[in-house]
Order: sequence, then C-alpha cells, then structure tokens
Amino acid sequence: MNTQTPQPMTHLPTQSYESLFSASIEQINQALERALDKRAYDTSSQANGLWEAMRYGTLDGGKRIRSILALEACKACGGDIESILPTACAIEMVHAQSLIHDDLPCMDNDDMRRGKPSVHKAFGESTAVLAGDALIALAFGLIAKETQLRGKATPQHLLSVIGDFSDVTSVQGLVNGQFVDILYEGQPFTPDILEYIHTFKTGALFRFSLRAGAKLAGADAIVVDRFTQLGEKLGLAFQIVDDLLDIDSTTETLGKTAGKDQLQEKATYPAFFGVEASRQQVEQLSQDALALLEETAGMPPGYDSTNLKTLVAFIANRLH
Repeated sequence: MNTQTPQPMTHLPTQSYESLFSASIEQINQALERALDKRAYDTSSQANGLWEAMRYGTLDGGKRIRSILALEACKACGGDIESILPTACAIEMVHAQSLIHDDLPCMDNDDMRRGKPSVHKAFGESTAVLAGDALIALAFGLIAKETQLRGKATPQHLLSVIGDFSDVTSVQGLVNGQFVDILYEGQPFTPDILEYIHTFKTGALFRFSLRAGAKLAGADAIVVDRFTQLGEKLGLAFQIVDDLLDIDSTTETLGKTAGKDQLQEKATYPAFFGVEASRQQVEQLSQDALALLEETAGMPPGYDSTNLKTLVAFIANRLH
C-alpha cells in the first residue's frame, strides 16, 4: 500500500462536496424514497422481499455524484430542477443495479458494498438479480411518467433522453463495459482496451447524466455535445481514481473489499501505466474538464459553472 499522502490539486475549487450539495442530495434521496415506496405500486405482501432488496441496494448509502451532475448541468443550462429530478432518480436506480449485479459471485464477487453486506449476501443471489432487473425497468418508467417539462424543454428532448437511457443501460453502455471488463480479467490488455472498458463501464453513466441535464434544460446540440465531452472526461477520471483507491485505501474506507483489482488481475490504469502516471492522467482530465466549463458560447444568460467545477474537484481529489 502506498503510504505517501499526495497533495490535492490546487488549481481546483476546495469547497466540501457534502456541505455544498447537502440540500440537493437530500432532495434526491427523498424523491428516491417516494419512487421506491412499494405502497405506490402494490398493496400485497407477495413481493415485499423484492422491494426490500431494491430499497436496500439503492437508498442506504451513496454520494449521488451522477445525479448531482445531472442536476447541476440542468441548472447551469438554465433549466428547472423539476424537469431533471425523475431522471436523476433513474440514474441512481441504474447505478444501484450495476453495483448489485457487479457484486454477484459470477461477476466481480464482492461481499461488501457501501460498508454493509452486498445485496446478494443480504437477500440471496436470485433476489439480487431480480432486484437489479426491476430497478432498470422502474427507472425507465420514472423518466417517462414523472418528468415535468418546463422552460425550453420539449417532448422531443424527453424522447431523446429516453433513447440515451436505453443506450447507457444496454450494449452501448454499462453492460458492454462490464462484459469486456470480465473478459480481460487475467488477460493481456492494451491501452485501447483499457479505455474501452472505462468508457463504457463507468463513463457511460457520467456522459448520460450531463447530457440529460443539458437536454432537459432545452440546450442546443452544441451545448449538449460540450456536456457530453465533460462526462467523458469526468467518467474516465472517476474510474482512474477508483483504480488508485483500490491500491491506496482500505476496505473500511472504501466500504468494499480493497485490493481486489490486483487479486483478480483487472485491466486498470495503475496496472498498465503505474501509479504516478495514472495520477497525472487524472490531473490532465481535470484540467480538460475545467476548460470545457470555461466555454460560454451558446450558454444562457446567468450561466454559472461554479458548482460543476467543485464537482470536478471532488472527483479528482477523492485521492486525498
């Protein structure tokens, strides 16, 4: 384990993520609680165990980084939070699903998640699989049924977001990334394979979060493309930091088993490039993300990227 404590990236904002976004996190958590209230869907007792597993995997823990990115992108583009909130909840449901399935013995096989037993350890493997399946389907319904279009957002923007959501939850997103990640366990890999895995497994949901926020604010194609690029930078930076934390941190700090990447011979940035070069890559990606946020062409009057810059800092400085 690396015993040296690297210095934070001083060019980034330093305000605490938890303090700045506490109200938004609470808003998302309350909306998720409502969306996962079994009584809103079914009054029978037959599916209680399934609902408990879905809630356990989604509600208890998590920093809500992806959904906060969606909210802040929407706000920065002049949108209304009510337009993006159902999609933000859907993002968290799919993220939870990806973790539930990722932890299964047939996948990455981890008994801990967010400092507690993984869903398959708490509820059994079959229930964990079904809970993940149900979360994906519920997430689509939430976007389609609950989105309130306000301001410049139109039904076409909503349809486009639903189409993007289909991509991110299928072979053009998370599923593809997970498949290739497992495929290359213990196998030789190239930088292209490494980038491919991270682009799909982690980057897809980051890209979607920022694209959806921009689209449901009614942003034009140029602005949506800029936020898509921002998602690509942040998604890759986030995963490289995760790779580094697996080396440098502890199981207690991570809330999941530390050191597993090396044990499973995963394709990671530190494994190929080394720790220091991987840190430098995070630094470069952070600078690229900030440069994208400095661009104001096409942005509405009052565009303020301060909070998004703080999110860039938080993602990069999780190493410290």
